[in-house]
Amino acid sequence: YDNMSKISIIGAGAIGATTAFALLQKGIAREIVINDINQEKALGEVLDLMHGSSLCRPCNVTLGTLEDTKDSDIIIITAGSPQKPGETRLDLVDKNYAIFKSFIPRLAELSPNSILLVVSNPVDVLSYMTYKLSGFPKERVIGSGTVLDTARLRSLLGKYFEIDGRTVDGFVMGEHGDSEFVPWSSLRIGTIPVKSFSEQYSIEWDKETEKVIAEDVKNCAYEVINRKGATAFAVAVALVRIVEALLRDEKTILTVSTLLNDYCGVSDTYLSVPTVVGKNGVEKVLSVDFSDEEKEKFTSSARIMREYIDRINGK
Repeated sequence: YDNMSKISIIGAGAIGATTAFALLQKGIAREIVINDINQEKALGEVLDLMHGSSLCRPCNVTLGTLEDTKDSDIIIITAGSPQKPGETRLDLVDKNYAIFKSFIPRLAELSPNSILLVVSNPVDVLSYMTYKLSGFPKERVIGSGTVLDTARLRSLLGKYFEIDGRTVDGFVMGEHGDSEFVPWSSLRIGTIPVKSFSEQYSIEWDKETEKVIAEDVKNCAYEVINRKGATAFAVAVALVRIVEALLRDEKTILTVSTLLNDYCGVSDTYLSVPTVVGKNGVEKVLSVDFSDEEKEKFTSSARIMREYIDRINGK
């Protein structure tokens, strides 16, 4: 990494702290600043990370105020009210919008050239709010979107077919939440359509299987939250993947949440679609050939997002 970077993490909860740990292990930052409204908790995480830092590539992990995030390359925003058992991600909108209003404009002012990576839920709505509150160009405000859901899909299909999940070429699209969907019509396993692949393996595959797997992917987070209170590991791995793509200028394709403009008839809404990610943030938004049913699912996901955006815009 030539451009060893400064990464700030706003929010030292389960996701913020685990992401700092994953970044430290990857050795891709020269400096990690952790900021949280609860400074004591954040200090505990910083000390814990610092104690192990001499076993990793040199990286200065510090506790910081908003001011200390100045000149960050990437700011990861995990702050906000977490999802409780029984709450949907969208239940959190009003609570988290108020929290974001208190710090986003200041962050944008202190690091005018940074990329803002929004993780807090509901991520699509809050990414849109961050875009509005920061005044940044849309390319530099990204939501973690369905990068994690796509990873979950690949892991589950890998298990189902007993194959390396990395060879699954397909995405989860739309909202990171209950209206997300899998465009099965374009999903491939190593260039082979999934139906044909299942026949070669003599493994059952039909509409019902698709439905069950898509449901499992969608409910993964609830399964984890109900048992351990929060998702942390998989989401941290997904975030490090996005950060790597940004810092290495990989031009890789990830389903981050991004501002859409006349995408399948959807505009002025953040949703996850296959996106080329590089050093400038969003380099290009790619369109997908949807079946009619998939197109309907996508526009219905967008409608739900717009309702929330309009509600907040009205405030």
